[in-house]
Amino acid sequence: MKIAQIAPLFESVPPKFYGGTERVVHYLTEELVRQGHEVTLFASGDSTTNARLIATVDRSLRLDPSCRDPLAHQVIQMKKVVDMASGFDILHFHTDFLHFPMTSLLKPPCVTTLHGRLDIPDLQPLYDAFPRENVVAISESQKRPVPQAHWLGTVYHGLPESLHHRGDGNGGYWAFLGRISPEKGVDRAIEIALSAKIRLKIAAKVDKSDALYFKEKISPLLEHPLVEFIGEINEPQKTDFLGKATGLLFPIDWAEPFGMVMIEAMACGTPVLAFDNGSVPEVIEEGVSGMIVHSIAEAVHAVPGVAALPRGAVRHAFEKRFTASRMAGNYVRLYYKVLRNSFGKSTFTDLGNGFAASFSGSNS
Repeated sequence: MKIAQIAPLFESVPPKFYGGTERVVHYLTEELVRQGHEVTLFASGDSTTNARLIATVDRSLRLDPSCRDPLAHQVIQMKKVVDMASGFDILHFHTDFLHFPMTSLLKPPCVTTLHGRLDIPDLQPLYDAFPRENVVAISESQKRPVPQAHWLGTVYHGLPESLHHRGDGNGGYWAFLGRISPEKGVDRAIEIALSAKIRLKIAAKVDKSDALYFKEKISPLLEHPLVEFIGEINEPQKTDFLGKATGLLFPIDWAEPFGMVMIEAMACGTPVLAFDNGSVPEVIEEGVSGMIVHSIAEAVHAVPGVAALPRGAVRHAFEKRFTASRMAGNYVRLYYKVLRNSFGKSTFTDLGNGFAASFSGSNS
């Protein structure tokens, strides 16, 4: 199958540091190539891929100090996609809704994975206006604010099985990994750590938009000897950081659409202590890969139980549900579903063998 993957330009694919969407696009693209598909990736020029790379900018926009208006470059990228669209069987967008006005004019069918939050009032009229866009959720929780959208299904994120390995959890600390912002709950993580008298290491990015929050609300909390802030880390560093951690604290205060850090921790055999928000109940198997709580007091009480969970079982839970091969397989089934709906069954003789045997609809 000839597949186009269209990524945002803000980060490279994969990102050099923090960047959830671009990282998922990378894992999906590489796995589709491995499975024998002909994949073209539309992304920034500093991306690394085994697919054909089409770049409209030389470097990711976040790392380009000369970039004043990122949207201008995204529009140029969309023009390039339109110009090349006839050469693909399917177009898979990861660029929110920027492309919606043009997809109905393109011959190949289009699929869009929505990676962000949808509980924003402005999105209600948007999905009312585009009721036929083929959209994919990354969790069942993510769908709820916009039930009127044309949902093809839900596909959970996945990681390459060999990306991380099971660690021993012998570092003597708990981990917080992600981004410093109010909804991510790093202040809660610190409160849990201090109340439970456990060491906490925080590996997190601070965006410009959250710099004041970090300075005024979080920075004073970092002075406690049990708390260590190590800043943003890259992908290879995650294996060591998470693998040595006793557990991951994920005390989010919002409807997280997925939460990649949870499955990254699971891939390292590290159990997760998470608040019951967003996708958490879909990702964490209670008492297997972690525990789900509703308050700081519950979290403090749960610390010993989470620490005692067998790390082998945590890693197995990852392998069973959240690998890149499983994710790619689920997307391929959705691609075939869209193609069948668009062109009828006769088209599949040209797209690959074994369709009748393999197609079973969306499967998360």
